[in-house]
Amino acid sequence: MSSRDDRTTTPAGRQLLVLADRDAAEALAERWPALGPFELVRDALAGEDDAEDAQWLVVLEEPAEGWDAATVAAVDALAGEHEGWREDG
Repeated sequence: MSSRDDRTTTPAGRQLLVLADRDAAEALAERWPALGPFELVRDALAGEDDAEDAQWLVVLEEPAEGWDAATVAAVDALAGEHEGWREDG
């Protein structure tokens, strides 16, 4: 089972939302400004020559009060709406 499918603890530190395209990454990040400042990063897939074949990462820094279960669940749901997922960063 993939680690992204088996979230039983609240994460610590930076989180990455992995999305298929920049528009989805920007839409997700702008939709929920409570996540605070974010960084968009283009992540080219290994072995891919086509510039279109890239993932976009929304880099979220850990809030001062840490990640709580409700926020993590909401972030996971938002990423899922855009056919993406969350990873520890």
